[in-house]
Amino acid sequence: MLIRPATEIPSSEITDERVYVRRREFLQACGLAAVGLAASPIAVNAQAAARPRKLENVARGPFGTTEALTPYENVATYNNFYEFGTDKSSPAMTAGSLKTRPWTVKVDGECDRPADYDIDDFIKPHTLEERVYRMRCVEGWSMVIPWVGIPLGDVLKRFEPTSRAKFVEFTTLRDTRQMPGQRSSVLDWPYVEGLRLDEAMHPLTILAVGLYGAVLPNQNGAPLRLVVPWKYGFKGIKSIVRIRFVDRQPVGAWERQSSSEYGFYSNVNPQVDHPRWSQASERRLGEFFKRKTLMFNGYGDQVAGMYAGMDLRKNF
Repeated sequence: MLIRPATEIPSSEITDERVYVRRREFLQACGLAAVGLAASPIAVNAQAAARPRKLENVARGPFGTTEALTPYENVATYNNFYEFGTDKSSPAMTAGSLKTRPWTVKVDGECDRPADYDIDDFIKPHTLEERVYRMRCVEGWSMVIPWVGIPLGDVLKRFEPTSRAKFVEFTTLRDTRQMPGQRSSVLDWPYVEGLRLDEAMHPLTILAVGLYGAVLPNQNGAPLRLVVPWKYGFKGIKSIVRIRFVDRQPVGAWERQSSSEYGFYSNVNPQVDHPRWSQASERRLGEFFKRKTLMFNGYGDQVAGMYAGMDLRKNF
């Protein structure tokens, strides 16, 4: 299925106050300065932007967009990954401390096949697919990324969830030696996120192990991260070490931190503003002008039915 790109509507909108206050970061994200200054999109060391090992036997996935890709250097060097620092450039410079092999994923909760799975055994039974997805951050910036991964639903079926399983809870590695950002109290570690079971099983949802045809860089969530393209980026939990089937709605790390700002569903919705900024528009990383944000990030034809009858302002 081809998901058609949205029509771009560029405009010279007034810069909002939050972006102005963080103008250094803003100029990096735009990739150019309004006054004509020459600058690279993201200033980081070359090693951080170097591409890891190429992945073999990657098939073209059934979903995707034909929009222009965000340059690899931007994707690999402009990250939200608080385990390695709160600044956007910090993860690319500090995530080298993370050791991604050996890596074990614990599967437990309401399922008939709980176990600790080595990541390679976890992935090998599945065909790797490349899918180009729009990704939207709650802070107002966005990217188009060619992820390489496996459909989450195919993985979850192997563990035979019971009739009591209504949600899936994911947990990130907690290791302050490898993840220096966890030494701070910015969040209640470890990072936790969750999906409703039907969201987790939806064919758009994937577990990513790479991007741009290569192994997933540490700063982008290696070795295993969640990608749910119709939700805001913080739902895409990184460096997953546990998948738990539960009968009650999990409380995510950001929801626990501020439930008025970060809801469980976190569907991209231009009609529901964040308490501190509008969600009606976004700035694609590497571009100057803003564009209108699409409902469900443009994936409404595929996912809107899961929320039929729900109040999406209340269930944000």
